[in-house]
Amino acid sequence: MLLQASSFFELYTEYPVTSIFMLRSKSEPTQFIRQEAFLTTPLVPVSEYIDGYGNICQRTILPVGTTIIESSVIAECDENIDVNPDAAYVPIEELPGLVLQFLLPSRYCESDKVGELAMEIIKDIQSGYEQVEAIRQWCFQNISRQYGTTNSSTSAVDVLQSRTGVCRDFTHVAIALCRSINIPARMVVGYLHDLKPMDLHAWFEAYVGDRWYTFDALMEKPVGGRIIMAIGRDAAEVAFASHFGEVVLVKMEVNVNKVI
Repeated sequence: MLLQASSFFELYTEYPVTSIFMLRSKSEPTQFIRQEAFLTTPLVPVSEYIDGYGNICQRTILPVGTTIIESSVIAECDENIDVNPDAAYVPIEELPGLVLQFLLPSRYCESDKVGELAMEIIKDIQSGYEQVEAIRQWCFQNISRQYGTTNSSTSAVDVLQSRTGVCRDFTHVAIALCRSINIPARMVVGYLHDLKPMDLHAWFEAYVGDRWYTFDALMEKPVGGRIIMAIGRDAAEVAFASHFGEVVLVKMEVNVNKVI
């Protein structure tokens, strides 16, 4: 399917603030970027670099007053995501070296503290994929989607106590639970077609059957129509915007439409 997606940010600052954005997509095995753009108003210098996960990052200095950041993309992406209940757990000694980092606890995913719950969820399930799917379903069924109940410091353990949150919180819990049973898991952020209410979205991937599979703890069932912007261990590494100073988000708009 061909998707057209865009994000609009109106920001205000009382003094110049250095900021880093992750708002540009690149072609991946599951998506081909036909067209994309990153614009600022007023026009300010922007430098780009590639981080350790291959994400494209935009660094700039927001001037005093109002700045508009606009990002858009047209991408061919999979209408459905791969589902494989037979995908097996991969022993740690057989994992590719670059995958091992996604087994470790991270800032928002305290996998060393949730192992008991994870074992209760998977019980006698043997397939690695099915274990991840059981965790995904548990998060969907036991966490309520509520805006304003969490913030930028809320971790997976916090969410397990409150049982409320938004997509990043669902994702952090699922990642922590997967890692606690030695299944590598990583956070993915970007666009999801037909998300309601529309927003930038977060989901996760788990490494089973010798490859990464997509899972979404916020959705009732597997759905495609996704455009990836960034991948990392948790939200600390895939933030759409990181400001090194006081910045007010005045307005934000996200749109995703099917072209073909």
